[in-house]
Amino acid sequence: MQQRLVIAGGSGALGQGVANHFATRGYDVTILTRKIKPISRFKQLVWNGRSVEASWGRSLKGAILLNLAGELVDKVPTIKNVDLLASSRVEPTKALVHAARKFGAPKLWLQMSTLAIYGDAGNLELDETAQPASGPRQMAGVARAWEAAASGSGSQRVAILRTAVVLQRHTPALDRLVRITKLFLGGRVASGKQWVSWIHFDDFIGALEHIIGDETIFGEIHLTSPNPVTNDTLMKTLRSLLHRPWTPPTPAMAIRIGAWLLFRTDPALALTGRRAVPTKLQKNGFAFQYPELEAALKDLLSAEARS
Repeated sequence: MQQRLVIAGGSGALGQGVANHFATRGYDVTILTRKIKPISRFKQLVWNGRSVEASWGRSLKGAILLNLAGELVDKVPTIKNVDLLASSRVEPTKALVHAARKFGAPKLWLQMSTLAIYGDAGNLELDETAQPASGPRQMAGVARAWEAAASGSGSQRVAILRTAVVLQRHTPALDRLVRITKLFLGGRVASGKQWVSWIHFDDFIGALEHIIGDETIFGEIHLTSPNPVTNDTLMKTLRSLLHRPWTPPTPAMAIRIGAWLLFRTDPALALTGRRAVPTKLQKNGFAFQYPELEAALKDLLSAEARS
């Protein structure tokens, strides 16, 4: 029988990448979207992320559900923006739970989350037994509420995907790093000691396939490379691959000012970090294609980016 995959919040780069991959593997892919895209190759069902409707709710029964719904975290952490980050995750997740109760539950619920649930964890190595941080509200508080909203769906199996930065071609996270490095601004950020947990897109996909195929794995799962790096190592690697010389570090104050005034983003994304490891995946036999950062970036950086 053909596997059915429903992706909530599947209009972004990550969702489209997942949809494309699984469609080529023979899955029947459906995307829940707020607006139909005429050029999409996938079945699309309209939802607003709040109301429970039979038109999309019936698609969940017996399917694999990947819940990616939520605004990008790349925002200035004002009260209004943090409220938006929370509501754009919690409300759609609750709607999915209510639909599962009313029309039938997925057989597997893949719930997106973030390693930022641990806050700024310093040098502490984090596996799936680590306790979430009590704050700050962005993003640890948002992540706690997001995960909690997924409970009670009645799904046969639930996997909470605490995910690192996904390194994927032509996405804002990677493009920004490449751009600033090529402009000779790729020095370490502040002390450079903050840890960066990351995962290559191909390993993100591979981990999803592994979880789908292994019915013994469930609960909180770290989707991250087994080899997190410090910010200093990340920037050194980028400079090397992009043929840029040593660059002076960027002071923390400059990051705070630039994040608010120039990039309109959260400085904590650069100034805090987590040293997470994928213990559960590795114990369940998952083998990473790109466990090391340099090889991952070599694969992802296009010929144009390296020029």
